[in-house]
Amino acid sequence: MGGGQMERWHLTGCARAASGTNWSMASTVRLLMCPPDQYDVDYVINPWMEGNIHKPSRQTAASQWQALNELLRRDAQVESIPPHPGLPDMVFTANAGLAIGRKFVVSRFLHKQRQGEEEHFKTWFSKHGFEVFELPSDLPFEGAGDALLDRAGKYLWAGYGFRSELDSHPYLARWLDVEVISLRLIDPRFYHLDTCFCPLEGGWLLYYPQAFDAYSNRLIEQRIPAEKRIDVSEADAVRFACNAVNIGKHLVLNQASPELRGRLEAAGFEVRETPLNEFLKSGGGAKCLTLRLTEPEAPRGKSATTVESRELKLEGHLLDSGLLERALELTVQSGGSFQVLHFRLGKQRQSTSSAEIKVSAPSKEVLDKIVGQMIELGAVVGAREENDADLKSVTQAGVAPEDFLATTIYPTEIRVRGEWLPVRDQRMDGVVVVDEQAKIARCTLLRDLQIGDRVVTGSHGVRSVRQPEVREVRGSSTPDHEFAFMGAGVSSERRVELLVNQISWEMHQIRGRGGKIVVVPGPVVIHTGGGEHLAWLVRNGYVQALLGGNAIGVHDIEQALVGTSLGVDLKLGNSVEGGHRHHLKAINTIRGCGGIPKAVEQGILASGIFFECVRQNVPFALAGSIRDDGPLPETQMDLIKAQQEYARLLKGADLILMLSSMLHSIGVGNMTPAGVRLVCVDINPAVVTKLSDRGSIESVGVVTDVGLFLNLLTQRLSKLDQPIQT
Repeated sequence: MGGGQMERWHLTGCARAASGTNWSMASTVRLLMCPPDQYDVDYVINPWMEGNIHKPSRQTAASQWQALNELLRRDAQVESIPPHPGLPDMVFTANAGLAIGRKFVVSRFLHKQRQGEEEHFKTWFSKHGFEVFELPSDLPFEGAGDALLDRAGKYLWAGYGFRSELDSHPYLARWLDVEVISLRLIDPRFYHLDTCFCPLEGGWLLYYPQAFDAYSNRLIEQRIPAEKRIDVSEADAVRFACNAVNIGKHLVLNQASPELRGRLEAAGFEVRETPLNEFLKSGGGAKCLTLRLTEPEAPRGKSATTVESRELKLEGHLLDSGLLERALELTVQSGGSFQVLHFRLGKQRQSTSSAEIKVSAPSKEVLDKIVGQMIELGAVVGAREENDADLKSVTQAGVAPEDFLATTIYPTEIRVRGEWLPVRDQRMDGVVVVDEQAKIARCTLLRDLQIGDRVVTGSHGVRSVRQPEVREVRGSSTPDHEFAFMGAGVSSERRVELLVNQISWEMHQIRGRGGKIVVVPGPVVIHTGGGEHLAWLVRNGYVQALLGGNAIGVHDIEQALVGTSLGVDLKLGNSVEGGHRHHLKAINTIRGCGGIPKAVEQGILASGIFFECVRQNVPFALAGSIRDDGPLPETQMDLIKAQQEYARLLKGADLILMLSSMLHSIGVGNMTPAGVRLVCVDINPAVVTKLSDRGSIESVGVVTDVGLFLNLLTQRLSKLDQPIQT
């Protein structure tokens, strides 16, 4: 059984057959119900209760409950538990717990409004000869509302996501000696499994697929053949058609559409409708109002669950940065569950905090995905679970093992033979190849994998190296060091000048120490009048490499040769007659010269960005696309070679300036490890957000006109270049 070491559990002894009831009638279905004497909607703990406070009619509810009771007595024996004042939902006995054979797991209700029911149900089952099991007090599990036995007794379907926690499932498997299949609920209207899922006799299933995530639907489809799955419409689902009581070939429910009734009858079931609208106001139907007491025990030795757990540790400014919230939210959204084992809060503003978290998932596949994402956030696997990385050999060139580790921009280490190896050539969307003899780990692209390469798979023995003392505030651009533009976030217009001051200072510092600035411009730079300013940056040593597409080269050269960009006079803003030919004329001229450097050498190209690149020996790479005209001779139309040239020129970059070029900038971002400063400038906030949202404090987005930005930037740099007067 997966799930790691199980927490301590408490077993309550019981008096066998204390009530004198004859439980030997194995063929008789027995149900437990609670009269609705105390029933009402006194609070809101699910979407159905909203707007229904004190709206149910107790008289009508009693009549509907009695009709259901009498209908069920045709095929089953119905036991009764007395209601108690202050517990209006005790009528929903399905949530009392889970009874299989002579064992009963009492519920641990999530909401305090229902927790008072636990002791009453525990007492009743103890008195009636059940062996009672109790989960830890802080581990929610809501009984047969979230745990439904396959009618053949083969396995237990167990829901989680709203009321029951995934970590309760290994307990059920162990105590009840049954195979547990975990299903994640994602629609809050169907907060319990029995509201949208009903196993039927003969291996049939009545269910609402949209209530489950994709992974859970896949599990259902693997177990139940398509011809035996009866999926209901939303209209039937919200009438709680799936919240049905199945006894043999009889199906008792609130209401079913003619279409659904026809499908059920075609499968051999007799549908018996009984109005329960007063109970729907509280989010319950026929199944919610009953608890089956005669579920058969599963065959011995069948205890199993695919739930797996792993302990992780997070350290840093966990609260003010939102890191802990992101980590826990990520776990839940990815289909897992969490338990905070230990939390140490830093006492001072500068102090770091640490948290040890147990993460659980319905399978190793899902757990590896969650842990991989947590590692990206800086989590490390707990020391007790620290293992070497799992390595698998490549059997087909260019194809990684299926469960390969996908790399991120963050510095990563791989544990090999007890030693942590730093991963070389860190980048996003690669794989890690390990040379065990040489003790070398490096990032490699899928296409470069060779047969025999040892690739890291899964999430064992992998950690992302972060600086816990760095305060990384989500959506902020004011981290705890001198220059605030290093903070992740997107600027507003009113902050552009401030950001320009900070960016220019950093660029000035990089140039002063002989560092490397890479610019990724789009053709909008030319259209907005920023070409002359970018040329100034190149001329004055603020650009050490330029990466772009065919368009930036064409429009820069068109402007230099004929003063237009896409046929528009940039000084007058007017379209020039015949201007639609200008970009083709520019391409043709450069092709006639034999390339951009030769055009400069021949005096044909005498200004502009690429003129300055040639004059200042600044390397550039142009990557082509299917929409390119020409293209220019320097444009690399083999995209793999273009990627390789981009990667070569990005080596050693200290700062990358991305100027209104989303696609090329995204490509560059994927090739760039954490620690490199990124500045993303675009008039479109959505573009800026996409480019700057790397979860890294080294990137910032500037929402503004790129021509204005470059104008302000060169003005500021000009002032910084002026000698200090003494």
